[in-house]
Order: sequence, then structure tokens, then C-alpha cells
Amino acid sequence: MIIGLIGFGKVCQNLFKLIRSEDIQFVTSAEKRSRYTIDAIAKSGIDIFPTFKDVAIRADILVSATSPSKSVEVAKQYGKYSNGIYLDLNNISPQTTFEIDNHVSNLIDGSIIGKIDSKNPTIYISGKNADELLFLNEFINVKVLSDRIGDASILKLLRSSYTKTLTALLIESYQIAQNYELENEFFEVISLTEGDDFKERSISRIENTLKSSKRKSEELNEIIDCFDKNDLIMVRAALEKFSQL
Repeated sequence: MIIGLIGFGKVCQNLFKLIRSEDIQFVTSAEKRSRYTIDAIAKSGIDIFPTFKDVAIRADILVSATSPSKSVEVAKQYGKYSNGIYLDLNNISPQTTFEIDNHVSNLIDGSIIGKIDSKNPTIYISGKNADELLFLNEFINVKVLSDRIGDASILKLLRSSYTKTLTALLIESYQIAQNYELENEFFEVISLTEGDDFKERSISRIENTLKSSKRKSEELNEIIDCFDKNDLIMVRAALEKFSQL
């Protein structure tokens, strides 16, 4: 079996590292890649094809993991050459997934839950032939949601809605605690119910959000656009909070 990778960022690098079998050959291309990516490809030892068209034609499973903004373009360019499964792992909205489905004959919608470079990632998938990827459970956690394109993307957005709203409340509470010089005590009392590592996890989450508040605001706007017919009081409040950071 040949698994072709379009993109070689953290997602593809981790898949290549975790899915190791004599029966599976990973391939990619350095075509029009940055020097940084070309160096990463060379160091990895993955098999390299001249073009991504070659990768798409040869692959039994073609994985798209580039960036959300390029996901449709990649599908248009290479989806037509794919005769196998086209697995999209980009962090995109259901609407974008449906658009990709117009350019790909055998799309499986995938969402990585948790850190993309973790040792044991979980991938939720949906689509007509999603069951064909269950063999990957030998290497990583793969869970089939349904045979409907878009379900995996919706679940990803729902999780993002919860975590970002919770982060907004965490930051606000922490800032108030700082005003009263009670930040250490704040973490201490919540750790009684949330676990000993609550402070460490919280500081990491706060720092990450402060560094990328603009991107996270964009993600919240995407959630609002997707679920605009629903009651989104907390999501809108989180967006207002992030806009102030």
C-alpha cells in the first residue's frame, strides 16, 4: 500500500513516524516546497516523487494536510488524479469540506483531536468509505463517526467552541485574580477539583492563546459562521474577550 502525503508539516511528519509497516510505503514530493520543508523531507527518509501529481496518481491513500486556506486548491489540483481514498486532515469548516467533495471522488473527512504531534493522536473520520481506514488502528486511534461527509469537521468545530470558550473564561478569571494578587491561590483552589496539573496546563493554555489570539479569533468567527442558526452567546462572548487581548 502507498500512502501519499501532500504537505510535510507536523501532521504528516507525525503520521510518517507513527505508521510503520513493511506493507506501507509513504511518498511525498518536494515540488515548490520551502527550503525548511525540503530539509525536513530529506532528513525524514521518506520516498520522494518528482511531483505531487505523481504522488496523487500512485497513492492508495492521499492525505491532504497543508493549511486550511490551501485545502480547496490542493483538492482541485490533485484530487482529480487520485484513484484511491482522499483523506483531508486540514482544520476546515464543514462548508469547505463540502466544496472539496465536489473535486474529489472518494473523500474522507478527518479531524485530529488533541496535539497534532502527540505520540498517540486520535483521528475522527466520516465518509462513505471511512471504514476502509480502520486498519490504521494498529498504529493510531481512528474512530469512524458516520458515512456523512462533514460530520468530522462539525465535531472538530464543536470541540473548538468548547475549549476556546473555556479558555476565555480562564483568562478573565486569572486576570481578576492578578488584580487582587491571588493568582497562586486561584490555581490552588481550582486544582482541588481539576487535578494537580491544572496550573501547569492553564498557564500553557493562557500563554498559547495570548500569542495567537488573532488566529483563535478567526477560528471563533468560523464557528459563528458555521453555526449561525444556533444560540451562540458564550462563543460570541469568547470572541469579544479574545479581541481585547
